[in-house]
Amino acid sequence: MSSGAAPADAAAWEPCDAILSDGGTVRIRVITPADGPELIALHERLSDETVYLRFFSYHPHLSEREVARFTTVDGDHRMALIATLRGRIVGVARYDRHTDRPEQAEVAFVVDDAHQGRGLGTLLLEHLAAYARTRGISSFVAETLPQNQPMQEVFRRTGFVEQTRYSDGLVEVVLEIQPTVATVDAIERRWATASARSIERVLRPRSVAVIGCGRSPGGIGHEILRNILAGGYSGPVYPVNPAARSVASVPAYPSVEAVPDGVDLAVIAVPQPLVSAVVEQCAAKGVNGLVVISAGYAETGPAGAAAQRDLVQRSRGSGMRLVGPNCMGVLNTASDVSLNATFAPVAPPPGRIALSSQSGGLGIAVLQEARRRQIGISSFVSVGNKADISGNDLLMYWERDDATDVIMLYLESFGNPRRFARVARQVSRTKPIVAVKAGRSAAGVRAASSHTAALSSPDNAVDALFRQTGVIRVDTLEEMFDVADVLAAQPVPAGRRVAVVGNVGGPGILAADAAEAAGLVIPELSPQTQAQLRGFLPPEAGVRNPVDMVASASAGDYEKAVRTVLADDGVDAVLAIFAPTLAVRSEDVARALVAASADGAKTVVSTFLGQEVDPAALAGPTRRVPAFPFPEPAVHALARAGGYGEWRSRPEGRTLDPRAVRPAQARTVVQAALGREDGDGWLDPGEAAAVLDAYGIDVVATRLAGNAEAAVDAAGGIGWPVALKAVGPTLVHRTDVGGVVLAITSARRLRAEYADMKRRLGGAMTGAAVQAMAGPGIETIVGIIQDRAFGPLLMFGTGGVDVELFEDRSFRSPPLSDLDAAELVREPKGSARLFGYRGAQAVDVPALEDMLMRVGRLAEDLPEVAEMDLNPVMVTAAGPVVVDAKIRVQRPLPQPDPTLRRLS
Repeated sequence: MSSGAAPADAAAWEPCDAILSDGGTVRIRVITPADGPELIALHERLSDETVYLRFFSYHPHLSEREVARFTTVDGDHRMALIATLRGRIVGVARYDRHTDRPEQAEVAFVVDDAHQGRGLGTLLLEHLAAYARTRGISSFVAETLPQNQPMQEVFRRTGFVEQTRYSDGLVEVVLEIQPTVATVDAIERRWATASARSIERVLRPRSVAVIGCGRSPGGIGHEILRNILAGGYSGPVYPVNPAARSVASVPAYPSVEAVPDGVDLAVIAVPQPLVSAVVEQCAAKGVNGLVVISAGYAETGPAGAAAQRDLVQRSRGSGMRLVGPNCMGVLNTASDVSLNATFAPVAPPPGRIALSSQSGGLGIAVLQEARRRQIGISSFVSVGNKADISGNDLLMYWERDDATDVIMLYLESFGNPRRFARVARQVSRTKPIVAVKAGRSAAGVRAASSHTAALSSPDNAVDALFRQTGVIRVDTLEEMFDVADVLAAQPVPAGRRVAVVGNVGGPGILAADAAEAAGLVIPELSPQTQAQLRGFLPPEAGVRNPVDMVASASAGDYEKAVRTVLADDGVDAVLAIFAPTLAVRSEDVARALVAASADGAKTVVSTFLGQEVDPAALAGPTRRVPAFPFPEPAVHALARAGGYGEWRSRPEGRTLDPRAVRPAQARTVVQAALGREDGDGWLDPGEAAAVLDAYGIDVVATRLAGNAEAAVDAAGGIGWPVALKAVGPTLVHRTDVGGVVLAITSARRLRAEYADMKRRLGGAMTGAAVQAMAGPGIETIVGIIQDRAFGPLLMFGTGGVDVELFEDRSFRSPPLSDLDAAELVREPKGSARLFGYRGAQAVDVPALEDMLMRVGRLAEDLPEVAEMDLNPVMVTAAGPVVVDAKIRVQRPLPQPDPTLRRLS
């Protein structure tokens, strides 16, 4: 799959899969002369009206000359993309560059009548515009007939700046195809809606076929069929077994094509060598979605990975989304669906929590735990190898799913971390995401070469990603259930201020200690609240917080005390603790807590020490009070929920305007470097400066010199004093090997220093960089590391080379908003110096934050940048300037995201 960067050579533009507005898929690629027959077939399928609107006349046949012209591209002057489905061309978009206005191109497109209204024209136009931008084209122009409203609507939906005028009976539309915030938002919204609809095809199918149903119990296909039947699925289910007339008393069919009615979803549980043929049959049948239970794919090695890639291509190329392979199925408890297409031995109760698990075995355990705790599940997806459908797709579906309030994720890896960052940030604004991320080891960075890489770790990346996106990270499955239960049953806490109410002092003190250790606040209650509590509690009761009502407290006391404390403006949540006594029943206290919290907007959780309370006593008509056996897990769940509440209440922030950077210019430099024989490696200082310049990042004046005399000439052009820095492909930490000399004030000394440096470094030094001396300021470091599993990670630290010694740094995952950049700057302890610590001159922090946003955008746009060290970055009253820049490039790994957007 493509990384997202459109290459200069049109023939090298990689095919990609994209989701249509109704959830189906198409493949988009460059047209070739071999597509001539299919192009003719498309034209002959077009209605007379579509042909007339496209050619302004009735044009029943394409001539040989037209076919040759339409199927020939050169990338620079003429480009055409086609969308194919099951091998057929279903849409074409093309541009022809104007010879007299090279920054403008005429654009046209046509879509098969049978596929109009699916967003295909908009999709093709987006991809074509992204390619055109890499060729220096800034606007598209099109002429349409006034009655061609569908074409004009496609232009409007792109979000590009549009100008329209009428001339000679035609409508001329000019689109400024440079991306803006509005353009990117429009594309993201369309993509999110399309992804959600594609998941709807899987989780809300109108009919299901189970392919690979054995007649004997115990087989996976047989057990999936039995679960579907036992769950009361609302639609028809069709067992497919060529050797059986019926399975589990349900008529069976020899193939999915033999099923007399339509099939929405196919669950495939046949041996791996048979899967490809089954998928082809599903494509011919017009199946919308696949759940592939079969194993033997990427989890087994290279041969399995190749088979998995083929499986994905066959599925997407036929318009089908795929769950798995190597998964345990899907489940939807909605009353109008009731689908349990898993082989789990138990089914969870219906509820408001959605769950995705990357591990099938763990998914079974989680469903069993949900059943044990009586925590309701709205839907469940075992994603398995995540060859196609991933957590990103599911998040966008669950964001729009009225049956889901909370989302739980068990993750072992991210399919596309860049996409996850955008999606999770959006979803978390309305629905909490609770995640367990397996694997916290830093072993993968042992061989790190740059300062940034040495200071980062996979766990840094995950923490940064989750912190920015509002995802609630927990360490264990038990904590995941605890937090999700609180958020599904109660309102999100507005903050971290907690009141503890109980009938014994010791557990209240333990709860208060645990709360403060977890980052919660136990505030003293207001005088008014304390006075109200004293009005009905005995004199020996403690009313400051924790509230100790003493052992004689009744269920009525619990209700009154919790109501009173909830009314305190200084309290965000209440933890009620009950120690069993002979005089008071736990169920009565549970009902009192439900009554006390029924009318409020604040969070209430409970601890019934050493007891399991009847769940019915804890459930009210509008909300339920979660119960824990001990205070500590209740406190930890509240702490996670309170942190999420704080995140959700903060402003969203703004991101960098795409027009503020020139990614195509930077990509040209990077692609040229990758094209060299030693392509994967460090850019030379001039190349690094050019990449940074494309993103508006200031670098001190630098010139390269191949010998001492050239260095003297460079210094004369820059102005004295200068710094001399050795250049060579193996020289990364130049200070450590004597490859940096500062404040050289004369040509004589420069020649001597150059000669001495050359003797010291030998063949490792291939030349030198001569730089202007940076003015006085505060030394900082800014860096990027591209983690292969978690995506780009941006680091900021203070102290230059000392950052490794003191580890005074912070991390974030792009994209960065202005709020992210502000937090990034303020987290290191040494950042106080930036704000005038102890009388020092304050520097231009807003300019530094703007620079960090630009670096974040660079990390997003250029996955080829494997590592980047800007060290030091001198921050002055006039803003930041990069003194030394190191950038290592490598060919990026393909991203498995099925919707590849070329926005740069």
